[in-house]
Amino acid sequence: MRGCEVKWPIAALLALLPVPAMAQTIAITGGRVATGNGGQPIEGATVLIRNGRIVSVGRGAAPGGARVIDAAGKWVTPGIFGGFSRLGLVEVDAVAQTNDAAATGSPFGAAISVAPAVNPNAAAVQVNRAGGVTRAIVAPAIGRDLFAGQGAVIDLGEDMDAVTRANAFQFVEFGEAGAAKAGGSRAAAHVQLRNALYEARDYARSPAAYEGGRSRESLLMRLDAAALAPVVQGEQPLFVRVERAADILQALALKREFTQLKLVLVGVSEGWMVADRIAAARVPVIASALNDLPQTFEMLAATQSNVGRMTRAGVTVAIGMIDDNDARQTRLQTQYAGNLVALAKVPGAAGLSWGQALASITSTPAEIMGLGAELGSLKPGRRADVVIWDGDPLELSSAPEKVFIDGVEQPLVTRQSRLRDRYLVRGAAPSPRAYRQ
Repeated sequence: MRGCEVKWPIAALLALLPVPAMAQTIAITGGRVATGNGGQPIEGATVLIRNGRIVSVGRGAAPGGARVIDAAGKWVTPGIFGGFSRLGLVEVDAVAQTNDAAATGSPFGAAISVAPAVNPNAAAVQVNRAGGVTRAIVAPAIGRDLFAGQGAVIDLGEDMDAVTRANAFQFVEFGEAGAAKAGGSRAAAHVQLRNALYEARDYARSPAAYEGGRSRESLLMRLDAAALAPVVQGEQPLFVRVERAADILQALALKREFTQLKLVLVGVSEGWMVADRIAAARVPVIASALNDLPQTFEMLAATQSNVGRMTRAGVTVAIGMIDDNDARQTRLQTQYAGNLVALAKVPGAAGLSWGQALASITSTPAEIMGLGAELGSLKPGRRADVVIWDGDPLELSSAPEKVFIDGVEQPLVTRQSRLRDRYLVRGAAPSPRAYRQ
């Protein structure tokens, strides 16, 4: 039907195309804005977002054509960056088909990557997004040996492209858990780790030689050796889980033997006892926020002042959810950070300032991952992961009102909120047959 063909001007055709959400210009005006850099909030500031990135933060009017969001009386912060989690890997712990945290039956260790297993549709992803979490460090759990595998950084956006950076780090369990996997002692775990790093270095120097016969004499499988090669070359961080002060020092000693290691300590309940040594080694820490009980023999000196004391000593500290419902409750980092602010007011205790506490769950984990130039703060040029809160985000009673990831506003609806709305008012919505009288 060529006679019915209508020719449209190019401009008109372009006008009919959907505009990508990231192309929006958004001005969040009048809020109390905390950039995540460790300082105090800016009153009455405007956060300008364009093409999914932060353009500016300061006082000023919104530009013409921008979508204006009035945040007067609200707080505006970077999205919460989960310092350590297993978000997207677990639905039901006891149901093996929904739990991809640990590959207990696999012959591989270091070569395993969590990235293909991350489920963006996991219920915990929705719940934590609604709690203001926009990015998270996701770590595997140990399987057959002390090498858990390679973790990832993910975003919690409502799409199927969750992985921000795959193979972002290698995770190793030291201490009690590592000793159990290595044959029953910390000495065996230390030998196994050092041997693996030596074999990885051999692989990095000559993959062909390793594959041509050297691997037959090795404890590492070829793919595990290949996965550890970037670690010994300083191209991939090595996360080492340690709690006891003596184990922390043994982990730090690895840097003297493998000088290119980018070491990150995880857990670190007794870190305050050797904080000066951690600071001198310039090794960052992702710590459990409020461990204060001797839950295990490697945590006998745990104290709530641990994070504050390490920070005072000059250690870079982020907060993570190590063995603390880490598959579901990353959103509680705001509560833990707020507790550290309150702890600073307790005589004899060591906590954090408000700005330091916010940084420990936003910009600091991003910097530890080498992503500080892209994520974790509201500095110009950063990705626009932004949360508008109805109150102080470090107060337990506060909640997000709007969440943006890469400048795209995210839904805050979860299965829990749908159930709440369904049954909040009797008769407001049709009930399942079992609920009818």
